[in-house]
Amino acid sequence: MTSPKNTPARPKCTSRCRKRSTCPKRKLVACLKTPATGKCVPLLTLFSGSTCVSVITIGRKIYVANVGDSRGIVIRAAGPNTDPTACTAIALSRDHKPDDKDEADRIIKNNGRIDSYRDQSGNPLGPLRVWLKNEDVPGLAMTRSFGDSVSHSVGCNALPEMNEYQFTKEDKVVVIASDGVWEFLENIDVAKIVYPFFLQKNAEGAAENLVRASFKRWRKEESVIDDITCIVIFLDVK
Repeated sequence: MTSPKNTPARPKCTSRCRKRSTCPKRKLVACLKTPATGKCVPLLTLFSGSTCVSVITIGRKIYVANVGDSRGIVIRAAGPNTDPTACTAIALSRDHKPDDKDEADRIIKNNGRIDSYRDQSGNPLGPLRVWLKNEDVPGLAMTRSFGDSVSHSVGCNALPEMNEYQFTKEDKVVVIASDGVWEFLENIDVAKIVYPFFLQKNAEGAAENLVRASFKRWRKEESVIDDITCIVIFLDVK
C-alpha cells in the first residue's frame, strides 16, 4: 500500500461532462444512518469500498463467500503422533488480487490497466494495482470489493467466490480476518499464534494476540497501518 502522500489525486466529473449520467467519476454515494441523529449521511463510493469474507456452518460443512482480499482459514491439529501443540493451516478462501491471472484478465478485458504504483523515476513501488487505462487512478490493490465505483468501471466487481469445506475432528479453529492481518503473516503464522490459545480455551486471548502481532509487523515494515480485524471461532467437531 502507499502512504497518503503517494495517493494519486482523484478526478472530478464536471457539469460539462457529456457522459455525466454514466461517468465512473461522478459522485456515487451510499447512505449510512447515524445512531446519534437517525439521519442518513452520504458516503462517497468513488474510491471507498470494503471487502468481505463470510461463513456459515451447517453440520460438518462450512460455506464461505469471499469478496476481495480478506481471508478465512481453518486451523487443524497436526495429529495424534505429533507434538500436541503442532498445527497446520488450510485456506478457506482465495484472495482477489491483480497478480492473479484470472482476475487480471478480467480487468484488461474491461479496458483497465494492471501495474504497480510508480515513483517520479518510473520505478515500481509496492503491489500490483488496478488503474484506469489512461489515468493513474484509482490504484486499488484488489480486484473485487463493495463500492469502489471507479474500479468497477474497469472490471472490478462484488461477485462473491463460493467455497465449501468438510470439517474433520482434527479441525479446531476458524479464523476470518481483513487483509491487515494477512499482509505480513502467512496462514501458518496465524495458526501458530492462535492455536496455543485454543489449547487454553481462550478465544478472546487468541483474537487479541493476533491483532497485536499484526500491528507489530505493520509498525516494523511500514509507516502506516492497514485495517486489522479478525474473528476467531473455536470448533468442537463431533
